[in-house]
Amino acid sequence: MRHSSLLNEAYALCEEGEYTLALEYYDIILYKEPNNVAALINKGVTLQNLGKNRQAMKCYDSALKLDDSNVDALVNKGSVLHTLEKYRKAIECYDKALALQPKFAVPMAYKGLSLGELGLLEEAIKCFNAALRIDKKFDIALDNKIIAIELLKKNTILKPKLHKRLKNSEKAP
Repeated sequence: MRHSSLLNEAYALCEEGEYTLALEYYDIILYKEPNNVAALINKGVTLQNLGKNRQAMKCYDSALKLDDSNVDALVNKGSVLHTLEKYRKAIECYDKALALQPKFAVPMAYKGLSLGELGLLEEAIKCFNAALRIDKKFDIALDNKIIAIELLKKNTILKPKLHKRLKNSEKAP
């Protein structure tokens, strides 16, 4: 198929950092083949790399309309939602991806990131551990597990001090 060679060219351009030119290739592919899920997802990733998150979201939504069980589209949509600080919606995407492909470290670790942003550090650590059971060398899971553990330790140290301070302030006239 001729479109797959264009798709490969666009991907290669992205690898070289030529995102704007790659977008032109994706647009050509999608003009000729509007239901090309791979082109929609890759265009979304390219837009994300350019910081155009809302446009990327439209690409992922279009891909999911065509194939609602596309794990890549779900994970990437979750990634955009996370960037937009819509952590609960991001987690929903990651959960859908994990329901389809339970042994996939990326959505598990990304779910941990979103849980961490919500302050749910213990749950985040569980996700990072699960991701590391799937891929022992997954840097994102390993690095963020360490950060989450440190934050959890600090919170444990701060909580008694805050509780004591609150009790003392209640006694003051």
